[in-house]
Amino acid sequence: MKFTTTLLSVIALGASSVLATALPEGVTLVPRRPSMNVRRSARKTNPRLPVSDTLDIQGTKNSSHVQYSSNWAGAVLIGSGYKSVRGTITVPTPQMPPGGSSGTQYAASAWVGLDGDTCQTAILQTGVDFYVQGTSVSFDAWYEWYPDYAYTFSGFAISAGDSITMTATATSTSSGSVTIVNNTKGKSVTHSFSGESADLCETNAEWIVEDFEENGSLVPFADFGTVTFTGCQVTTTSGGTLTASGATILDIQQNGQVLTDCSDSGSSVTCTYV
Repeated sequence: MKFTTTLLSVIALGASSVLATALPEGVTLVPRRPSMNVRRSARKTNPRLPVSDTLDIQGTKNSSHVQYSSNWAGAVLIGSGYKSVRGTITVPTPQMPPGGSSGTQYAASAWVGLDGDTCQTAILQTGVDFYVQGTSVSFDAWYEWYPDYAYTFSGFAISAGDSITMTATATSTSSGSVTIVNNTKGKSVTHSFSGESADLCETNAEWIVEDFEENGSLVPFADFGTVTFTGCQVTTTSGGTLTASGATILDIQQNGQVLTDCSDSGSSVTCTYV
């Protein structure tokens, strides 16, 4: 969940907010600004919809066992001692949703993260945004320790069809790192966090497609086609590994209509725009 910030508030965060490591040559970090390619806001935690709102919903294939959110679709594994979460996606080509306008920019995001569902204090996350306006599409990669703002890995090239591996790792409840690897282009980028004021609980691991916020409102949601997270893996404090098996499945419901259809098969999580 991301919050978009104004330019002035980004400047106020200062350079000390951006501590990057292992950046490839030519790649820099910039705070998110409200521009076409950098519109991310600090994400809010996942607001589940009341049970009464999940009855008799149009357009869902699996309403008997899925839970609903206004902005998150995918899978949330709930437990304890989660230290790292990983997943790989193929970047989709976003499209204007049915009935949309070519003058409107639509967006969606795919990310992996720790906490933010049953744990509401913080989220350590990293992912990729997809944008479409008319026939123009664009992408960016970002990282965030909510409730601080999300930041863009500037200069990290992403194209539709690229294979992207995302990893978020907690080294303590207030420190950690994220890494995004573009397997297709052979490039990677990493950001490290330390001394964060909002502590993780290490009780949630997520593979999410999101309709994120900008200036306090959800952005117009893009038809992202299908996003599949493969190689879904969680490592624990005991050194064990888990998959997405047994995770809670979420679909996005807005204005009484379900917009996604998600499922998991253990090592993979698939979400389709419907």
